Amino acid sequence: MLIIRKMNTQDSAAVADLTTQLGYKTNILATTKLIAEISNRPEDLVLVAVVDEYIAGWVHAFQAIRLESGSFVEIGGLVEDARYRGRGIGKMLIEEVKKWSDWRQVNRLKVRCSTKRLASHRFYRNK
Repeated sequence: MLIIRKMNTQDSAAVADLTTQLGYKTNILATTKLIAEISNRPEDLVLVAVVDEYIAGWVHAFQAIRLESGSFVEIGGLVEDARYRGRGIGKMLIEEVKKWSDWRQVNRLKVRCSTKRLASHRFYRNK
């Protein structure tokens, strides 16, 4: 069974592991500090996808505002465990971000993705 819930500091080890799958260097302590800080910001959303008590993915989104372009929600990070890719977890996480964006009355969603991540570009184009 899959559930999506808010991320908390008890998720730090799994979130750090998934973050390294993206190629970023991190550790549990740094991840714990960041989760604690981000979780307390109303303009940020951090969620995990849990499959049978295993964290199989996470997403971080935030609301930003720019003088020249107004308000938008940006996906700052999204990762699915390599063992769970292709099961729709990323799509479900994005749907939750869209719901949160609607709740915040923001109708623009952005994502930035490294040019090296060709599979990610294909994924986002299809969402």
